[in-house]
Amino acid sequence: MKRISTGLFILVIALSVWGVTESKEDYMNRMDWFKDAKLGIFIHWGIYSVNGIDESWSFYNNYISYDNYMKQTKGFSAEKYKPEKWARLIKDTGARYAVLTTKHHDGVALWDTKYNDRDVVNLTPAKRDLIAPFCDALRKEDIKVGLYYSLIDWSDDNYPNFTITKKRYEEDAEKWDAFVKFYQGQIEELSTKYNPDLYWFDGDWERTAEQWKAKELKEKLLGWNPKVIVNSRLQGYGDYATPEQGIPISKPDSDYWELCMTMNDSWGYQGNDKNYKTPYQIIRIFIDCISKGGNLLLDIGPKADGTIPEEQVEILKELARWNKKHYEAVFESTAGIDTKYTDYPSTLSNDRKTLYLFYPHIPTTLIKIRNLNNSVKACTILGTNEQLSWKRQGSDILIKANNNFETNNILQDADLKNFDPMVTVIKIQLYSEIDIADEFTHDFIPNENNCLFNGNTDFDSLRDYIYTLSTGTPSEEQVKLVS
Repeated sequence: MKRISTGLFILVIALSVWGVTESKEDYMNRMDWFKDAKLGIFIHWGIYSVNGIDESWSFYNNYISYDNYMKQTKGFSAEKYKPEKWARLIKDTGARYAVLTTKHHDGVALWDTKYNDRDVVNLTPAKRDLIAPFCDALRKEDIKVGLYYSLIDWSDDNYPNFTITKKRYEEDAEKWDAFVKFYQGQIEELSTKYNPDLYWFDGDWERTAEQWKAKELKEKLLGWNPKVIVNSRLQGYGDYATPEQGIPISKPDSDYWELCMTMNDSWGYQGNDKNYKTPYQIIRIFIDCISKGGNLLLDIGPKADGTIPEEQVEILKELARWNKKHYEAVFESTAGIDTKYTDYPSTLSNDRKTLYLFYPHIPTTLIKIRNLNNSVKACTILGTNEQLSWKRQGSDILIKANNNFETNNILQDADLKNFDPMVTVIKIQLYSEIDIADEFTHDFIPNENNCLFNGNTDFDSLRDYIYTLSTGTPSEEQVKLVS
């Protein structure tokens, strides 16, 4: 992974694919499953897990010599590697896709590449292809297959960069052409052997699109698999944005995006890195992603023997519990409303008639939705039978656990066991597609369709609303005029 944030890519809708232009409709169809995926699992696995050091960067930045780094090949056994177990764990979380590092910047491939001997089959005790069983296990669980591939290869003699202080050459057209043929040859191997649903490229920052022959590569990828999706790290020829480690403050410009993030501070396994995010933190970050219409690609780093660290397993299990309980709000939803209309993240059902609000821990105050022009059909705590009451107050909808709106405490008369220990989801069903005004104005006139209280016309709310538009208490006649 790159150690700095990568900017968002420029979306190119019209793409030449083997001489055929891809229409916007075809592009959207190709991206359809990714848009609905919400959650993916990233897997950084390679020889760097033997010593538990930074993948590739440890020798590139001269923290360890290249020779000592490569000695880790002798300890990479994969003896307890059980891809079926990985796949079941991933499936339980609700994740729709998983991405495995096939080759990091160190150039060590996890399959038996014909282009050199720098792979786990030839150099390590694993002595076998580790990608094929991974792909098979995912597909048996109906999980999309993603393959990470680093464009750069600091081990290859034809690649210009070696370490932060050493270069093999500045410009050498013959060597560079040889390297381009090599790396594109390896990608052809991956495409024809495993036919991935998604490519996750990395390292494009070291050369230009023209030097990488990125356009040519994208055409080849779509030729091998017309449905394949490519991340943004192909110098402008990607399909979706990939912010790294930090949730965007506002929704990215792209309709398709994914936050890739570690559980602790490391991508690959590092036994001394105990700075794990809590399940609560990860769930909150996940919510931030889906509320803005994006996905979370959450990273795990297996050990050299193929087992997943227990801390990571426990986080995935808690994420699985929470996702299962709140499945419809997560996986059957689209991006929510702007937080200027409510104080917490949200999602919407696909028909836009249900709003899901995500409240951390146990909410202790009235729930407020601002500028909502709809009437509310029902309010519940998702995953339970707990009913919540609501009323309109001018332009706002107020929600709480009982009909007593004199107090600001949502917990009064509520069953505490129905609130989730991580994040509680409030399900608000509407009579029609959600309608929120950018600014609440006099254009909104409350009536029997948009101002109901538990199924009946809420004349008290009508009076409250009219009062805000006039200088005195409304009469019965005034109420009739707007009802």
